[in-house]
Amino acid sequence: MNPMNLLIVDDHATNLKLLRAQLEAEGHNVLEASDGVQALAVLEGAPVDGVISDILMPNMDGFNLCREIRRKEKFGALPFVLYTSTYDSPTDRQLAEAVGADRYVVKPAPTPVILEALHEAMFKARERKHPLVPGANEVYVLKQYSEVLVRKLEEKNSELQEALAKIQRAHEEISQLNRDLEQRVQQRTAELEAANQELDAFASTVAHDLHAPARHVAAYARILLEECSAGMNPTAQGHLLTIAKAGERMGRLITDLLAFARLSRAELRRSAVKLDAVVAQVQAELKPEMKDRAITWRISELPTVQADESMLKQVFFNLLSNAIKYTRTKPSAEIEIGRQANEAGEQVFLVRDNGVGFDMQYAPKLFGVFQRLHPASEFEGTGLGLSIVQRIVQRHGGRAWAEGKVGEGATFYFTL
Repeated sequence: MNPMNLLIVDDHATNLKLLRAQLEAEGHNVLEASDGVQALAVLEGAPVDGVISDILMPNMDGFNLCREIRRKEKFGALPFVLYTSTYDSPTDRQLAEAVGADRYVVKPAPTPVILEALHEAMFKARERKHPLVPGANEVYVLKQYSEVLVRKLEEKNSELQEALAKIQRAHEEISQLNRDLEQRVQQRTAELEAANQELDAFASTVAHDLHAPARHVAAYARILLEECSAGMNPTAQGHLLTIAKAGERMGRLITDLLAFARLSRAELRRSAVKLDAVVAQVQAELKPEMKDRAITWRISELPTVQADESMLKQVFFNLLSNAIKYTRTKPSAEIEIGRQANEAGEQVFLVRDNGVGFDMQYAPKLFGVFQRLHPASEFEGTGLGLSIVQRIVQRHGGRAWAEGKVGEGATFYFTL
């Protein structure tokens, strides 16, 4: 087949691109139009040897385009191929013949099928003695066209009804899933509330049943030391002192464990909290620990934040008491409280001291439960203070971390 100027008509750009590639690969020159109206304008302005047109298009479909071409004497005999994926029934083919189409091809079709259709359409065009001009059969064509449109509308309506039924079924399934999920959530919530109540009851029992014996052990050991130490040898006195300290440490450990356990369940009560005032309150409460100590405080101006005041007070209490404790070996302690902005624009709060510090390779252990980097014989504590700090900060949507160097102090950071 010699190279030709071919007009392809389709409202889908992907279909146009594919058909163009098939025809240009065979050496043909291709013109494009997106509907029948545009196709007629192209025919008026450029020589065309044949037309390949989709049927279902806006403005003017393929059937009407073929009819309009056949009405015009100057290109009414053009080879015309209908190329469709939507219309493929005997009635559709009858209508295609009635409006003057030379060939009818269902897409997608391979290149040889399209070229064969073009060849046959050109042969039919050459055999025609005169252009096809619909006249007497106009009523028949309109009747056929109306029937095709009605059938297509019925098909589309059926498809829409089926899609609507599927959507309705999906909606009902989703509604049922939501109801089931809501019931499961309510059930799980009730179970969780019951578990929390049991845990609170258990915690109260632990607080009563363990605290009391621990206090008794420590108290009676102290009484024995005070009242009977004169008749005891130094070894026995040492044993009693060890018992008293162990009982006291057990009491502190139970208290801290209960506080740590309750943090996850305690309601977060946010309000405007003035950090300057919180730090001042904590300093006042820690005065007994600072007795006879030389401590230089450097406190920057701190902002007001939205947080749970009692929890945030616990954060500063734990961090400042640690700073006071771990600077005990320094003749002159320095403790700094401040804030700074990081690269992400977060507001970071810090507590820095010049105390014993720590090795950075152990930094990940600092906030773990019962993790201690210094023996209890050197620095008292239960190993829960920083765990409580981290839990509170996380409940406020922030994070906590630390930096330090052995013998040169430590800095603890947190965000909210």
